[in-house]
Amino acid sequence: MILLIDVFYNADFKPIYQRPSELFRRPKKRKYMKSENQDSLFLSRRRLLQVGGAMLLTPATAWAGAQREETLADDVASVMRSSINSASPARLVFADSREGERWLAAMSSRLARFIPDEGERRRLLVNIQYESSRAGLNTQVILGLIEVESAFRQYAISGVGARGLMQVMPFWKNYIGNPSHNLFDIRTNLRYGCTILRHYNNIEKGNIVRALARFNGSLGSNKYPNAVLGAWRNRWQWG
Repeated sequence: MILLIDVFYNADFKPIYQRPSELFRRPKKRKYMKSENQDSLFLSRRRLLQVGGAMLLTPATAWAGAQREETLADDVASVMRSSINSASPARLVFADSREGERWLAAMSSRLARFIPDEGERRRLLVNIQYESSRAGLNTQVILGLIEVESAFRQYAISGVGARGLMQVMPFWKNYIGNPSHNLFDIRTNLRYGCTILRHYNNIEKGNIVRALARFNGSLGSNKYPNAVLGAWRNRWQWG
């Protein structure tokens, strides 16, 4: 079960998380005379808690999990680190620019249910298409993965600490990146997420089902891969 907790920043730009216990702290008991309205009062409070919980726990993130920490061979870590630290501006990667614009318009329309602002949608889609293509991954599957992992919420954080759009575990910064990297940054999160999934895909010799299960930390179960591939088939197929 994953909590999506809004992240705020203080004056030093350090993240401040609001804990669920602070959101739903049980009120102190009060002494008062029992009245005919008492039962309805308790019922109203219960309903508020249920609605609040439903807002935090969305079906789209029910499968979100966590990558497992593992020892990387030096050459593998070096390749992944090089991928993470390579800086280049995001752009659409299509042989035909007109096809790229058609793709962007179609995907933006589909993404509107998650992100209302058109400019924000288009910027995000360009980054997703560029980073997935750069990693040699199917962009449409990555869209399905992000829907399942975070419902396209930039500041999503799981109960085990996975962060951002692709729910990247912070320990990866020590292995293939830099401790100062901000996993809530869209470009950084996508770069890490796509690099990690490509690593798992290499381990599984192109078996995307097993690679997705590794990404979720649920190797041996097909529930998460089926959720991602289902989102891809239902909403994100192209061409």
